[in-house]
Amino acid sequence: MITVDRAAGLVPENDDGSRFVADRALELFNQSRDRILKRTDRLFGTLMLGQWLFAVLLAVVVSPTAWAGKQSAIHVHVYAAVLLGGLINSLPFLLILTRQGALETRMAVACGQMLWSALLIHLTGGRIETHFHVFGSLAILAFYRDVRVLVPATVVVAADHFIRGMYWPESVYGIANAEWWRFLEHASWVVFIDVFLILQCIQGTNELQENAQRQAQVEALSASDRAKKEALDRALVDLRESQDTLVRTEKLAAVGQLAASVGHELRNPLAAVRNAATYMNKKIEAAGSAVIAADPRVRQFQGVIDRELDACSRIISDLLDFARSREPIRRPCPLKPLVDESIELVPRRQNVALVNSVPADLPVPDVDKDQFRQVIVNLVQNASEAIGDSQPGRVEVTADVVDGGSFRIVVSDDGPGMSEETTTKIFQPLFSTKAKGTGLGLAIVHGSLCRHGAVIRVASQIGRGTAFTIDLPPAVAGAGETNGSVHANTGS
Repeated sequence: MITVDRAAGLVPENDDGSRFVADRALELFNQSRDRILKRTDRLFGTLMLGQWLFAVLLAVVVSPTAWAGKQSAIHVHVYAAVLLGGLINSLPFLLILTRQGALETRMAVACGQMLWSALLIHLTGGRIETHFHVFGSLAILAFYRDVRVLVPATVVVAADHFIRGMYWPESVYGIANAEWWRFLEHASWVVFIDVFLILQCIQGTNELQENAQRQAQVEALSASDRAKKEALDRALVDLRESQDTLVRTEKLAAVGQLAASVGHELRNPLAAVRNAATYMNKKIEAAGSAVIAADPRVRQFQGVIDRELDACSRIISDLLDFARSREPIRRPCPLKPLVDESIELVPRRQNVALVNSVPADLPVPDVDKDQFRQVIVNLVQNASEAIGDSQPGRVEVTADVVDGGSFRIVVSDDGPGMSEETTTKIFQPLFSTKAKGTGLGLAIVHGSLCRHGAVIRVASQIGRGTAFTIDLPPAVAGAGETNGSVHANTGS
């Protein structure tokens, strides 16, 4: 197996990154080595099948069929090629099919391949040319890059030459009388070749290790670069979010100052206009019906003045509510009665049902009653106004206690819904989808919930309605305590 070279200074023992490189290099080395072993197994499977066919052909050609009149007989070498060849191939074939890449497969292949050399030498009558098959087989066995396979191969060659040299020298040396020690000469040449093949196997294994080490280091560098890039991307995102938050905060502060200034400046003139309108109405009423009869539009314009003055008063109230950032005074406040009060303040529409589904036995949270009532009023009124006049609708307020003791309040409607782009902007000041909206209602909601430490989310789908979800922290022990920072999330 692989041994990582730490002496070279590339892989310090105490470095986590280097430990990753060492582990990855070992994994890559094993993968490459496994591919080589399996590929060589398949190579020998094909080679042995070809040698079998060649041995049969060789036996037929070298030892032809003997004819005697009308009868014929097949030479015994043909049977030897067929039967012995099949026997030699049986175990290597079985292991190549079932245990490809295993050590026992390589050992069986090595022994089988050298037995094929012995059989071919026998079939050719010990021709010196066929002895080169031994060296060719050893060279191909070196493809495994495993010096262990050369050991059984060398033993099989030496044992074959010794045994056949003792009892049947003609089949291995081509002569009837050969010295018993002649097998040592052949074995010596085999060992000579083995030395260089062993060096080649070691060099091939070292190259695999070096390649695996280099690839692991490249992958480590790539992973490090990716990690740095991801960290940089996250830092850039955080920086952009911080900048957006800073810009939004500055805009909110500017809008708040402007709202406070405009609200104070307009309140007095509007009060004077309302007083003047009230005085004129009284004079008209005192003059009697003759004035109204003379011009029917007088009554109409009286209604217009009152209605528009009320609208201006609401806008000023919204501006001042947005500009004032009073910290909540938190006291225990039951939710169901609070929702009932809030619904009563919402202008009624004949086609919209306002439903309070808050359980009466719900635990009591600590909230600023005035601020939280304004939150519910704004959410319910927005939901009611979102439903068109042509079809009936429903706005429902529900509440529950979720894990950790937090309160979850949901204001939902079955109106037309909003696009994803709209849901990302609805809490921004001065953004409104209404023709006459100020765009401050949900901004006020956002600010109040911020000061309560609550989280508000909106989920909406075109044609399927909208739901605002408020997650309120658990009740605080002491009244008058405040909590938290702003959270506003959107989702669709």
